[in-house]
Amino acid sequence: MVGSVRDSASPAYEELKKSPAAEGSRLILVTIDSSKLEDPAKAVEAAKAAGVDHIDIVIANAGTSPSPGPLETANLNEVVDALNVNTMSPIALYQAAKPLMDKSTKPIWISVSSAAGSIGNVPVHQAHWLLGYGMSKAAMNFFTMAVHGSQPNFIAYALHPGLVQTDLGNTGAKMQGMEIAPITLEDSCAKLMATVRATIDQTAPTHSC
Repeated sequence: MVGSVRDSASPAYEELKKSPAAEGSRLILVTIDSSKLEDPAKAVEAAKAAGVDHIDIVIANAGTSPSPGPLETANLNEVVDALNVNTMSPIALYQAAKPLMDKSTKPIWISVSSAAGSIGNVPVHQAHWLLGYGMSKAAMNFFTMAVHGSQPNFIAYALHPGLVQTDLGNTGAKMQGMEIAPITLEDSCAKLMATVRATIDQTAPTHSC
């Protein structure tokens, strides 16, 4: 199992190193700062150097959101930053990981998206307040559909994990008048991993849990 952290000097890195691995498996940690488009390729090379010769499942979970606000005052530099992290970095990860995914008997690509990236539901979710986040997740959804359409042996889908108790999720919950996001990390991750049993026929371009 290969996991990634933004900063190998952070306390989170040491905590992740203590994570249990399944029998016969081990945890390899690599560094991916999703604002740096060269990092995914470096991370895949580091995984290969550690002995990884194929990849069965990739979960692209990068996420950042500019400060919410009206369209008229949106900070366009922050919008570009969101597009780099939420859209371009997953594409870079796909390009880097694909040769190893091609060696899998059942390659699965999962894009962790958001309801805010649904173009048809922008009014429903008031997502116009989240210009950079919504646009970048919508673009990620298109990219995921492109993988789905171009790679007949891949299972590829985008998944909305719900409003989860992360820094970003709790911020979104407070915007909606809640003290904390309603979904725990454990519950969200369990539901996400349950979807990997899907087949190509069962998997639509977007999947929600």
